Amino acid sequence: MIIDFHAHILPPWLRQRRDQYLERDATFRELFASPKGAMVTAEELVAAMDSRSIDLSVVMGIGWADLSLAREVNDYIMESVHQHRGRLVGFCSVNPAWGDKAIYEVERCVNGGLRGIGELHPDTQGFDLGDRAAMAALMEAARSLGLVLLTHSSEPVGHLYAGKGRVTPQVLARFAEAFPDNVIVCAHWGGGLPFYALMPEVAAALRNVYFDTAASPFLYSPDIFSFAPRLVGADKVLFGSDYPLLDSRRVVAQIKGARLARSEKSKVLGGNAARLLKL
Repeated sequence: MIIDFHAHILPPWLRQRRDQYLERDATFRELFASPKGAMVTAEELVAAMDSRSIDLSVVMGIGWADLSLAREVNDYIMESVHQHRGRLVGFCSVNPAWGDKAIYEVERCVNGGLRGIGELHPDTQGFDLGDRAAMAALMEAARSLGLVLLTHSSEPVGHLYAGKGRVTPQVLARFAEAFPDNVIVCAHWGGGLPFYALMPEVAAALRNVYFDTAASPFLYSPDIFSFAPRLVGADKVLFGSDYPLLDSRRVVAQIKGARLARSEKSKVLGGNAARLLKL
C-alpha cells in the first residue's frame, strides 16, 4: 500500500474567490498570492491518486489564521473523507492561539471523522511552537484523543520560498522535548532535524517524532532518502508529496531509487503511515 501522508485539498469556492481570501487570511496570502499556487479539490486529488497508484492520502487544509475560514474548510475535509471513504484520511486545521475555541474545533472535527491535526503554520498563524505554555492545551487534547499532529518545518539555511518561515530544527527539538508523549510529524524532513539525531540528547527527544518527505525534490538531492533513514530509522520516515505543489510521482521515484532495503522502502511508502493511523 502506498500512502501519501501530506496532501492538500481546498473547496472549489475558495479557488473561485481566491482574491477575496488573499485579503482575509495571512497563511492563504503567503502560500497563494502567486497565481501559480496550485489548488485541488478532493475529486481532483483522488483522480490524481488513481493515475499515480496512490492508495490513500492524508488530506489537510493549511494553517489558517481566520477561525471561521478554518471551520468552513474543515467541514469540506470532513465531507470529502466521507465521500471518499477508504481513499482519504483527514486532518483538521486549528490555531493554538484560539484557546478554547481551538480545542472545541478539534473535538468537533474528531466527532466528524478526522484523525489528526495539521498542517500548523506557526509563522503566519502567529504563535511560537516552542512556547510550551501556548501549546499545552492543544497538545493535551491531541494526546488524550490519540491524534497525530503535523507541523510545517523550515531549513535554517538555503533558498527562500513562500511559507519557509522560522520553524527550524532548534524550535522543533524544543517542541518535541516539551511534549514527549505526543506523536508529532515534522513536515519537509523537519528542516533537516534528522541530521541532529546523531546527538544522543536530540535522538532521545525524537522518540515520538516522525518526518514526512513533502516537497523533498524542491529542497534536497535524492540522496536524502538514503541518508536520513539511517539517522532516525526507516520506521520514522513517511512518504509525503505536498500535492498539488509537487507531483507525487517524483517523490515515489526517489524513494524507490534510494539505497534502502526493500522492506525499508515499503515502510516509508506506506507501512509507517498505516501503523501511525492504525489502519
